[in-house]
Amino acid sequence: MNLKRVYTIILSCIITSTLSFSQGRLSRQDYVNKYKNLAIAEMQTSGIPASITLAQGILESDCGNGELAVNAKNHFGIKCHSDWTGEKIYHDDDQEQECFRSYNEVAESYRDHTYFLVTKSRYQSLFTLKSTDYKGWATGLKSAGYATDPSYAQKLIDIIEDLDLHQYDYDIKNPKPNTDTASKETDTVTPTKNTTPTVKSDASFKFEIDPLGKHETAYNNGVRYIRLKDGDTVERIAIEFHLLVSDIWKYNDLTGNEDLSSMKYIYLGTKRNRAHKDCPSHIVKDGETLWSISQKYGIKLNRLAKRNNLAPDDKPSKGTTLILR
Repeated sequence: MNLKRVYTIILSCIITSTLSFSQGRLSRQDYVNKYKNLAIAEMQTSGIPASITLAQGILESDCGNGELAVNAKNHFGIKCHSDWTGEKIYHDDDQEQECFRSYNEVAESYRDHTYFLVTKSRYQSLFTLKSTDYKGWATGLKSAGYATDPSYAQKLIDIIEDLDLHQYDYDIKNPKPNTDTASKETDTVTPTKNTTPTVKSDASFKFEIDPLGKHETAYNNGVRYIRLKDGDTVERIAIEFHLLVSDIWKYNDLTGNEDLSSMKYIYLGTKRNRAHKDCPSHIVKDGETLWSISQKYGIKLNRLAKRNNLAPDDKPSKGTTLILR
């Protein structure tokens, strides 16, 4: 056998061996090592326990080895639903050829998982739980209908406890620095020293989560608020400040159907029953409504209306003097 042929055979064996290794199945621990920083970053922006996100990823994607994970980077089995406008893939599930969301990279799947839970009303109660309460989250996800498997919650809990995934959870309201120094992977997002995650950017991805610190907070009548910026949505604000979407609407006396683009600021807490002592009354100006006045002074709309013998949807005339306290 000539040397050239021997060289070709050896090179072929090396390539085959390398490909075989790179295409090997990820184990559960491999999956955790590769994606834990993504899960931690999402916990910091939303409050969803990193352990829950990792356990769901392991279970739903078969440790990243499943067909949806390989072909669509979909690690959480999220289906298209009527509001999905991104790429799609069809896969047999409860029924044949169901529509699932498809992503360009795994980081997108993790961000969309966060967005999905934050914006769907049936999961809102979960965000009253601490980010260290993985058992409550597991039970809540099953109760809210994330999966039809009756053992879904226990399977998540078992994965978390078998792999000690709860070590990655901490109270996001009192964050501790992440001391993990494991090697970074292409699809990971590493929290910075001030616990602000740097999320990998992809302009084609519709649901990119804004990092913390986008807005500066201030106070009016003792109530915390932010000034709105172009492109703001209640969902993004809720993620940034770890609030429920429904609570933000409630704090601002809104129904949830309003357009934020016409507003200047949003309160992040419950408004007061009366105005500051330096603001005993207000003379209505052209174009003002009871709602805009309640926002201006940080007063609950119903309290302002009741104090002036009006209904919340009444339109006071220009020049009318309203009592604020």
